[in-house]
Amino acid sequence: MSTATETIEEFVNKEYQYGFVTNVDTDTIPPGLNEDVVRLISAKKKEPQFMLDWRLKAYRHWLTMTEPNWQKAHYPPIDYQASIYYAAPKPKKTLNSLDEVDPELIKTFDKLGISLNEQKRLTGVAVDAVVDSVSVATTFQKDLAKVGVIFCSFSDAVQNHPELVEKYLGSVVPASDNFFAALNAAVFSDGSFCYIPKGVR
Repeated sequence: MSTATETIEEFVNKEYQYGFVTNVDTDTIPPGLNEDVVRLISAKKKEPQFMLDWRLKAYRHWLTMTEPNWQKAHYPPIDYQASIYYAAPKPKKTLNSLDEVDPELIKTFDKLGISLNEQKRLTGVAVDAVVDSVSVATTFQKDLAKVGVIFCSFSDAVQNHPELVEKYLGSVVPASDNFFAALNAAVFSDGSFCYIPKGVR
């Protein structure tokens, strides 16, 4: 057996080390997936009509598809009605920087090997910290904006730059591309948004 194969086998067979719970006050919706859930996610995110329409179109397309079985991963069948599709730490106040993020969330990122404080201090890298279904803090927005770059949570982009979101949403991987792309398009709740105008380096 080659060294690469042995390394892969060792990695695959070791116990999952990230099984822990972060103790923060969380807003969740009941398990299950249907059009009402898709509408509820969109409403919680205060999205414009084009986003709700896009989500519903993706959800309806997903209903026509079957889960792929070509991959070599083996896992029990997923019960999509048993999953919770929206969870978010209950906000205590509007955050102005990573310094104001709940310490429990910072500990979670540290456990995952993602020290937000170190990244902020040492590398000057812009960070958008997303927990469950929401962005909890984004860095370097003002510095990037000086050169025309928009870096924020997807939820903020939908509110503040809907014309860009509507123009480019699904342009790299369309919601209709595959089973999981359609599911994700229907129920995703946040992520990072970055727009770099042509000619900016």
